[in-house]
Amino acid sequence: MQLFSIFAVYFIVWWLTLFAVLPFGLKTQAEENEVVLGSVESAPARFRAGRVVLMTTIVSAIIYGCWYVASVKYGYGIDSIPQFAPKFD
Repeated sequence: MQLFSIFAVYFIVWWLTLFAVLPFGLKTQAEENEVVLGSVESAPARFRAGRVVLMTTIVSAIIYGCWYVASVKYGYGIDSIPQFAPKFD
């Protein structure tokens, strides 16, 4: 697999994982009773970008590693997924 392909797939996995990891440990301004004037109550009280990026990188590395082993080492790919829809020839 080419280096650019490895980076491209990892970037997509990282970006999707970011949105899954983003709400972990989030405390809203309403929960902390410190709503800043002009913001919504559901806004984060303290945004910890470094922690979110680190957690996203770790989780996406695990997901990418599993994908890499399954696809490159064991040969599973898109063609390995069973087709449930009928083929119209």
